[in-house]
Amino acid sequence: MDLIVIDKIKVGAQYWMPQHGLTRLVGKLASAKLGVVTTSIIRGFIKQYKINMDEALHSDPAHFATFNDFFVRELKPGLRPIAEGDSVITHPADACVSQFGPIEDGKLIQAKNHDYSARELLGGDHDLAESFADGSFATLYLSPSDYHRVHMPCDGTLRQMIYVPGDLFSVNPLTAENVENLFARNERVVCIFDTEFGPMAQVLVGATIVGSIELTWEGTVTPPRGNTVYRWNYPTEGEKAIHFKKGDEMGRFKLGSTVINLFPKEAIEFDASMQLEATTRLGTAYAHKR
Repeated sequence: MDLIVIDKIKVGAQYWMPQHGLTRLVGKLASAKLGVVTTSIIRGFIKQYKINMDEALHSDPAHFATFNDFFVRELKPGLRPIAEGDSVITHPADACVSQFGPIEDGKLIQAKNHDYSARELLGGDHDLAESFADGSFATLYLSPSDYHRVHMPCDGTLRQMIYVPGDLFSVNPLTAENVENLFARNERVVCIFDTEFGPMAQVLVGATIVGSIELTWEGTVTPPRGNTVYRWNYPTEGEKAIHFKKGDEMGRFKLGSTVINLFPKEAIEFDASMQLEATTRLGTAYAHKR
């Protein structure tokens, strides 16, 4: 069968499959303690995706009680050093550069011939979107083989979190090239931080069979699922303020997805190392404060 036809079938099937039902089912299975069955599944996953378990704090598949425990496995201490320097913005995850560049006319590039609205991505908040007008963005895709904890690209204080319900299309490159408005239609959690150069958004986008998105200060945020946009506002001063240093863990995906960073106008300059489809490593520099 022609490769183009196969790709169309793969994309088209996502429109009619029970995305949320399938995701809930896989999430339950991934969190189940099934003993040797779980270990066998983990071993098969490691082989299928050629995962380097020498990097993991616990390299024996039998150590993990559930598949989710394995999927959000810790790395060995010091394995991903965080680039130093107050002006350095670092990669928040092991991933692949899907897109990056300027936010023009309130739009972010999704893929060739596809863009989407920053306002929609951020849950429909016009004023919030305006704070990133003419700014910069970076979209980073986490594949099944990657380390799936997400860290801070710079120092920041949490100001707001927004849960936006939506679809659960796959976020792989093929889907990004064929499903319009993908990142602004999928379920996502928007985290807004105050930084030295203004607001910074770190958006965690859900996808097919992503069992949940967890955040270090709130625990599991997804599910719930439904049609309601939820907003949490946090104090930015005082004892209850939530501060992060560059490199601190802020969240994790159970079964993988995409991270999108948004920066204000003239806040950063991308490094020469930022190239489309480039492999990223947590803690390495990808931009500098202007």
